[in-house]
Amino acid sequence: MQHYKDAFIDLMGGSMGGAAAVYVGQPLDTVKVKMQTFPDLYKGMGGCFFNTLKRDGVRGLYAGTAPALAANIAENSVLFAAYGMCQKIVASCTGTKKIEDLSAFSNASAGFLAAFFSSLTLCPTELIKCQLQAMREVALTQNREPERIGPMKLTRQILKVDGVPGLFRGLTSTFAREMPGYFFFFGGYEASRTLLTPEGKTKDEIGPVKTMFCGGIAGVILWVAIFPADVVKSRIQVAGSTDPMSKVLLGIYRNEGILALYNGLGPTVLRTFPATGALFLAYEGTKKLLHNLMD
Repeated sequence: MQHYKDAFIDLMGGSMGGAAAVYVGQPLDTVKVKMQTFPDLYKGMGGCFFNTLKRDGVRGLYAGTAPALAANIAENSVLFAAYGMCQKIVASCTGTKKIEDLSAFSNASAGFLAAFFSSLTLCPTELIKCQLQAMREVALTQNREPERIGPMKLTRQILKVDGVPGLFRGLTSTFAREMPGYFFFFGGYEASRTLLTPEGKTKDEIGPVKTMFCGGIAGVILWVAIFPADVVKSRIQVAGSTDPMSKVLLGIYRNEGILALYNGLGPTVLRTFPATGALFLAYEGTKKLLHNLMD
């Protein structure tokens, strides 16, 4: 029964964290996707941000928020529930009695395993989000007016044309991004918490400011490590490409240079520090609240 309770608490903590991260970071995520998929149109983060704001208003910066919320809540609820279970598996394999005593490397390994399950949830919702965010730019390249369309209508269009497999376009690059990314993410978070824990206290007692700082550090480490895979995933999903990840990666490298694989990194780092800080603050706060209510 304790396992089910822990899984429920992790799932709810992940859900609250995912929602907090979206509302904090969505405008700069939109900028990131536009810069990744249309590097010829946007040479700088500031220009992309203000052009979008001027043309489409605040609504344009929050384009794709509904699928982003669905993606983040679904991904993080599955991710953190799976992370809790994977921590127990890793603890059992390493002979660690309590998951609180796991090393940063062991926590990183648990995050790597958990990301396999969250990727299956994330891929369809993030595909919808990316296509909505880049819809104006796609229309411009095709010399037509951008269509006013919502996430449900776009989902129905994809299902009609490509079926269910169309929603999982970019799954390989999602695995390639998420699994190593969350190795660094959870490893960086737990290592930061350990370093910032005063002598005689536990990691759960470091307070909200340090928790947000550790979350921000974890997010920056994740994105710096996996950004090229994210660029490839965005290109595949926005273009609806069926080319393998390796072909798209080599095409970007040969035609645009290696720096194109880091196009959009600036807004991503700016976004991820407060967004993942908010994620972990909401996650840890929800866990503490639910443990107090259910114990």
